[in-house]
Amino acid sequence: MTATGIFRRSDRVFRPWKNGGGETAEIAVSPLGADFENFDWRISTAVVAASGPFSAFSGVDRVLTVLEGGAMVLSVGEEKRRLDAACEPFSFPGDVSAAALLEGERLLDFNVMVRRPLRADVLRGPLDPSRRRVDEHVRLALLLEDRAGLARFDLVNLAAAPPSLVATFAGAQVLDVCISG
Repeated sequence: MTATGIFRRSDRVFRPWKNGGGETAEIAVSPLGADFENFDWRISTAVVAASGPFSAFSGVDRVLTVLEGGAMVLSVGEEKRRLDAACEPFSFPGDVSAAALLEGERLLDFNVMVRRPLRADVLRGPLDPSRRRVDEHVRLALLLEDRAGLARFDLVNLAAAPPSLVATFAGAQVLDVCISG
């Protein structure tokens, strides 16, 4: 985690997916330095440029949100869900077979993964910094607009960022991430 609690989009480095079928850029992970096998929670973005399977993550729940680009139909087990940049975040178990069928151009998505028994809630809309959960471990906001000197898709840890900065985000369009459990 950065000392200021800010994870800038411009600092992200994309690497191959766990299964090699796409690219991901890790934004934040706990514990710091954890890999795919031992994280408690992981937040990333991914470029989905072709149809194909998603990596399996045993004991992990996922929340996926399309940020920009085309649409995909995500098949998770027997369920199919069409996702595009206007859709609400979609939660699914990471240990159930999942695959994407792209409908047109490539897309950028936002992923929150938590190892059970942790839970992740991701809400799209205006940020209410005062919203808290009793069992909250961490709360982050992915900016969906430029605000207070930060760029669209920068991620802010609301507990680590300066309170004066967090106050400027009230009402900003975000993906509000709460990891609890």
